[in-house]
This record gives sequence, structure tokens and C-alpha cells, in this order.
Amino acid sequence: MSKKSWIIFIVVIVGILASLIAFSDNSKIDINKVDVNAIQKPNSQNGNIGDHVIGNVGSKVILIEYGDFQCPPCANAYPVVKSITELYKDQMQFVFRNFPITEVHPNAKAAAGTAEAAGLQDKYWQMHDKIYETQTDWSELSINDRGKFFENLAKEIGLDINKFNTDLSSKSVSEKINYDTALGKKAGVDATPTFYLNGKKLTSADYGSEAKFKDTINAELKKAGVALPQ
Repeated sequence: MSKKSWIIFIVVIVGILASLIAFSDNSKIDINKVDVNAIQKPNSQNGNIGDHVIGNVGSKVILIEYGDFQCPPCANAYPVVKSITELYKDQMQFVFRNFPITEVHPNAKAAAGTAEAAGLQDKYWQMHDKIYETQTDWSELSINDRGKFFENLAKEIGLDINKFNTDLSSKSVSEKINYDTALGKKAGVDATPTFYLNGKKLTSADYGSEAKFKDTINAELKKAGVALPQ
């Protein structure tokens, strides 16, 4: 190859690399200006799937959990969280965000997708609960078997199965999970479950038992001027 040909070859390769880098940068999630402690509305980066919220929508007190559906400590925390959110349904908002740690939990993202797909049929929380309640039944399944298992859960809660399967593999669901994960990384999540109460990262001393969790939430409610549940 002549010197001129080499120069042309190098210029072309540099151009291709520059294009790939530009494409990669453009495909990144930009959350620099996003308040991770605020309720996230549907937008172009989260697949137009906003935060899943239960409780008193609009309350000044917001409890956010970053969870991994295949994480055993998350499943252990689930009954307490469910009890807490029921007790304080008139006082605060509760948000669950996906943070699948796929390096150790290979079925976690599929489980998150299952919940998100159910959410597109307005049954997010029903699926969220079923996934945690059956964690030991699906956590070690193969790709094929887990798919069948999650589809059976979808049937149990009355989903349109064709729509469920389409949504499960959709770009929107994937973007929602990736967006939640990006929020978690920005917030400083490094394990699951991780809880934030009005922007404060809680420790096990704050939520290690249901009594501790209640005390922590009660203190925040009082600070916000919100009456405690009777």
C-alpha cells in the first residue's frame, strides 16, 4: 500500500471511530440536571414511563427504594416495606425504582422488565408484589424457564399476554430500567435495597426493623408538618 493510500485509510478509520464515539455519547442518558429525589414524570429518556408511585400523591414526604427483584435482602425487606407503605398511604409517597445488579443476579433485569410491562397495563404493583413473593421459585431458572414463569404470573393477574410479551421486549421498558439505574448511580446507590427519605440515604439503623422504619418516617413527617397516622 502506498503512502497516500495509508493516509486515506487512516483518515477513514479516524472518521469511523469519531462517528462511533459521537453515537455512543448521544445514546448516553443525560441526567446531569435531573433531581433524583423528585418524582420522575414520563419523558423521552425513560421510555415515557414515569415513576411508579403509591400513597398520597403530592405529599411532601417521599420514600424511594432502589431495588433488585432477584436480591434476597430486597425480598426480605419487601414485607416490611409493604406494611409501611400501607400504614403511611395517607401521609407519604412511595416510589420503587429498578436497580438490577446483573453481575450477580442474571434474572433481575428480566424481572424488572416483567413488572414494567405489567405497569403498561396498569398492574405494576400487583406484579411487583408477585415477583417478590415468588422470588425463590424463579431466581435460579434458565432464560427459557424464567420467561414461562413470568408469563404465568402475567396470566394470574389478568394481563393481555400478547401485549405483555410485546411490551416486555420493547425499547420503552428497557429505557425505563436503564433510566432508573442511572438515577440510582447518581444518587450513590451501591447495593440493594437502598432507601432515600426526602433525599436522605437511610442506613440499617434507620430501617433495620419495622419499628425503626416507623420511627424514622415519623420523625420526617413531624419535620414536614404532616400528621401521623392514627
